[in-house]
Amino acid sequence: MKYCKRCLQPDTRPNTHFTQGGICPACDYYERLQGVDWQERYEILQDLLLNFPRKPGQKFDCIIGVSGGKDSTRQALWVRDKLGLNPLLVCLSYPPEQVTQRGVDNVSNLIELGFDVVLSAPAPGIWQRLMRESFSRFTNWAKSTEMALFSSVPQLAIRYQIPLILWGENPGLQLGDLKTLGRTGYDGNNLRYMNTLAGGAADWMREAGATEHDLLAYRYPSPDEFDTHGLQIVYLGWFLGDWSLVNNGMYSAASGLQIREDTVENTGDLLGVTSLDEDWVTLNQMIKYYKFGFGRVTDYVNEEIRLSRITREKGIELVSAYDDACSPEYIASFCEYIGITVDAFWIQVRNSINRDLFDVGADGKITRKFAVGAGL
Repeated sequence: MKYCKRCLQPDTRPNTHFTQGGICPACDYYERLQGVDWQERYEILQDLLLNFPRKPGQKFDCIIGVSGGKDSTRQALWVRDKLGLNPLLVCLSYPPEQVTQRGVDNVSNLIELGFDVVLSAPAPGIWQRLMRESFSRFTNWAKSTEMALFSSVPQLAIRYQIPLILWGENPGLQLGDLKTLGRTGYDGNNLRYMNTLAGGAADWMREAGATEHDLLAYRYPSPDEFDTHGLQIVYLGWFLGDWSLVNNGMYSAASGLQIREDTVENTGDLLGVTSLDEDWVTLNQMIKYYKFGFGRVTDYVNEEIRLSRITREKGIELVSAYDDACSPEYIASFCEYIGITVDAFWIQVRNSINRDLFDVGADGKITRKFAVGAGL
């Protein structure tokens, strides 16, 4: 395990490769941004939007996937108020046991701001069954739900015949998931190859008893379907010089976004602005830490280090303290939902821990072998 020499990105992130100088893809990209002419990029976007083909009688100019969170709220407002487009917003609705009131209120806020919002709600029984199967097989309850989340936008783009899909950050450039890189910095049609979506609606779902009909909401449209319907995903983050977690949070909070009030000790959310529509993602961030050696706090501080708002040393302090943060209450409510005990949850987690990075004591205590910022 090695760390980027500039931030706290470890080389254990899936689909990432450091430069020969030991710099992670995100830091390498950020360095190249310093010479960007942002006005030129804005003009590229305007030209792209002006010349993008529209279907006859098309009411909406584009489609945007939203959760009501910081990034999607900023995207929706910027696209409408800055670019003058009429977007259709698409939100995948979680079941009542999972969604937070905060998340419901934030989607309602978008509606109150004057946007048209379509809610997509996969069958709750299938959702629950596949979530449990995802956790049992992969110790990743979101293996199935994220497939539905990412698939809902292009599926509805086809259904409503809106070929232009606007997305937020480019995970290849801004996070380091290099398999998602397209022909240009704003081409998002390779999003299907990101680590989250790898394999699509795979055999394991069918082995769990799901029928083809059950899996409709979890199937990402094929490249041929993208071509047939002329779909194009465009990463807006490539055009915005001030795109960041903190900036998007402040921008959206000023427009009515409700942020998280729980403590960082319970959530690992340093500013309370991430994944606001549900709380179980905190479990997955903790488990990600035990599998790969980095969690939510690492992603936070890396961006802040690049922006020179904190030092690498301060980042090490924060990551060391909070990267495995997760409230026992969140774990208990998740276990109740999928029908397992908390003890069974921890047995599964401990069996999935990366033993190259962590030790598990006889008492079940997990300790890291690596030094944050230095590695192994």
